[in-house]
Amino acid sequence: MTPKIKQFSRSRRNLLQFGAGAIGTGILTAGIGSQFDVLAQAAEDNNMSPDQALKMLMDGNKRFTTNKPQNVNRSLDRLRAVAKTQKPFAAILGCADSRVPAEIVFDRGFGDLFICRIAGNVATNEEIGSLEFGTLVLGAKVIMVLGHERCGAVEATIKGAQVPGQIASLLDAIKPAIPRSASQPGDKLVNAIKANVLVQSEKLKASPVMSQLIKEGKLKIVGGYYDLATGIVTMVS
Repeated sequence: MTPKIKQFSRSRRNLLQFGAGAIGTGILTAGIGSQFDVLAQAAEDNNMSPDQALKMLMDGNKRFTTNKPQNVNRSLDRLRAVAKTQKPFAAILGCADSRVPAEIVFDRGFGDLFICRIAGNVATNEEIGSLEFGTLVLGAKVIMVLGHERCGAVEATIKGAQVPGQIASLLDAIKPAIPRSASQPGDKLVNAIKANVLVQSEKLKASPVMSQLIKEGKLKIVGGYYDLATGIVTMVS
């Protein structure tokens, strides 16, 4: 075993043991540590493959867009079942846009999806850390970076809009995608949105935590593009 893999393995064990240890040091409030242990064990017991997880995700989108939703895991029984633990099979890095609610789009419910939403679906340090937790500890097998039609954040970046406050930080995170799409044929905005999906996907893959999970065959990171008018998600590659 290489030093890098040994270090990753130690880090994983330390993270999975964090919940119990944190109780003794007072870092977590009463009850949280034991719940963390349950979550860690749930992740260890999850044998679903990344390809199976992706198929479940896309099958749900097909049900939604053909008007045959099953409203999977949206009952009160399911709510109670996951009240103390969770084992999401997939994670979404999506835009904060109100028109793209992931559980509805993929016909899933309570405890199925670990979702990070931020304007422009950008991979900030905080989003990356959250998704490291969602995959390493909770056991999500696939991450989809989900861009969408007519994304305002990408459009503002293309136009070089002058924006107030911290909004500029979002546009700065999207800027690397613009030159990548400039020479492509077709709609300029659509190309930029898809290029941004790929840029943010690459940021996630650069995470030592997630790259190791990918090497072990425990995780897949993919890109998706959501059509606002049809609800259809197509893969971006």
